[in-house]
Amino acid sequence: MLDSSLFIPTILGTPRKGRQSEYVARFLVEQIAARDRLYTELIDIKNIAIPTDDAGESIKDPQFSATIERADGLIIVVPEYNHGYPGLLKHVLDTCLKEYIHKPVGLCGVSSGSFGGTRVIQNLLPVMRELGLVTIFYDLNFANVQQLFDESGNLIDKSTYIRRMERFMDELVWMSKVLKYGRETVSK
Repeated sequence: MLDSSLFIPTILGTPRKGRQSEYVARFLVEQIAARDRLYTELIDIKNIAIPTDDAGESIKDPQFSATIERADGLIIVVPEYNHGYPGLLKHVLDTCLKEYIHKPVGLCGVSSGSFGGTRVIQNLLPVMRELGLVTIFYDLNFANVQQLFDESGNLIDKSTYIRRMERFMDELVWMSKVLKYGRETVSK
């Protein structure tokens, strides 16, 4: 009998000071933790000490690698910086390879503009594919993020985002279960 619990960590994809995406990541972690048989942890890339003068698996952070290996799926919360993703996020993601194979990923775009990180998600899709991750078809977008949270980091209008989150998580959980079953029972 397969274990029906799932571990889905949330990666906060920017180390910048004053980042609004941290509020989004904390909201997602709170919502995931409230679901039955789902477990998560926040992986903040600012806390991953990797050199910037080398690349790839040779600079792999053992704790990050072990967490990704254990994961049944991933969520990446990524702010849009000039239509792209933060370089440090890409640098951190590139340190793992085999850990990602046949695992689903849900992408959550964050922006101060009205598109809610749509462009950063578009730019990340080929990266996710190359890493061996399977993107779910529903994304989360947090537009005008500076207006969504109060000064304590609490989401002001939860009702809108709870509905979006439910749809996003239902798809991610389904994909996580299917791909976990495949990784555990289907030989190549």
